[in-house]
Amino acid sequence: MMKAAVITRNYGLEIWDVPVPEPGDYEVLCKTTYGATCAGTDLRLMRGGHPNPVSYPAILGHESVGRVVAVGKKVRNFKEGDLITRVGAPPVPQMRLGVCWGGFSEYSIAKDHWEMRRRGENKVLWEKNRVNQVIWREVEERDAPLIITLRETLSYFKRLNIPRGSDLLVIGSGANSLAFARYGVLHGCRVIVTGSGKRKPSFERIGIFAYLDYKTENLREELRGILGDKSLLDGIIDGVGSSEVLNTCLGMLKENGIVGIYGWNDRSKSGIHAFSAERSFRVYAGGYDEEETHGDVCALLVAGKIDAAAWYDKEIPVALAEIGSAYERLKSHEAMKYLIRM
Repeated sequence: MMKAAVITRNYGLEIWDVPVPEPGDYEVLCKTTYGATCAGTDLRLMRGGHPNPVSYPAILGHESVGRVVAVGKKVRNFKEGDLITRVGAPPVPQMRLGVCWGGFSEYSIAKDHWEMRRRGENKVLWEKNRVNQVIWREVEERDAPLIITLRETLSYFKRLNIPRGSDLLVIGSGANSLAFARYGVLHGCRVIVTGSGKRKPSFERIGIFAYLDYKTENLREELRGILGDKSLLDGIIDGVGSSEVLNTCLGMLKENGIVGIYGWNDRSKSGIHAFSAERSFRVYAGGYDEEETHGDVCALLVAGKIDAAAWYDKEIPVALAEIGSAYERLKSHEAMKYLIRM
């Protein structure tokens, strides 16, 4: 048996004893080492508010990494000792226990999707497991859980095709927005962020140009003052998904500027007010692909261009047994993320 963090039917979070999974032919068993909390997805799951159907109770966690300890007989691309991204426990039918990715468990599974594809297995069986990637050996283990956040946001950022040296507005002050802001800085953009005033120091440390409190009464005028009379935005990335701030700033976009709405804080009510703009603009709706940026993210971590310490405290991880306290602190916005030690 092993320990796992389970969202119960009444949306509580408890530590349960569950069976250690057995790897199939194309699977590896991993000893999960670390995971990271997600203030967006995880807290919505704990309120029953995820937009996709979820069967509770369910093992939580989609940002975990683990080291391979056993290898299925058809596996060719993983070996013992490899550190793998996005590992998770499978459902446990005999306990009527589902998974919300299942990463907060002491042991977990990853699939050799490359070999399954090569052998002609049904795409449905392996496509979602392309997130299982081998982490470069040079990447520090406590940095590794951040790879999931970084891959998603970097793929999205690259697909926006924002020109180098652009004026870029990032809306939001959470973990995803911090990633977008950092990519903008590395891309040579003049990055302006609007978010919670208490998060300003975190963003200033990564080299942004300016930070505006989203509660300011004259947000658009403040933005205009920062940009200057003759400057307009090349792009806006909304990391929150609540359209009020986006629509306020839409009139500052250049002709044919790009808008990307990454967050989904309030999908049912979110909407772009086209006539808030003063020029034609484009909306990106193409999503992201974690696999395509895995190597890029590992390289950024190894080169020191991204430091996970900007997102969570690497020196004092939270034990799995105490994970509930981490989520209570997330609810009060005491941190962006927490590193969880399995």
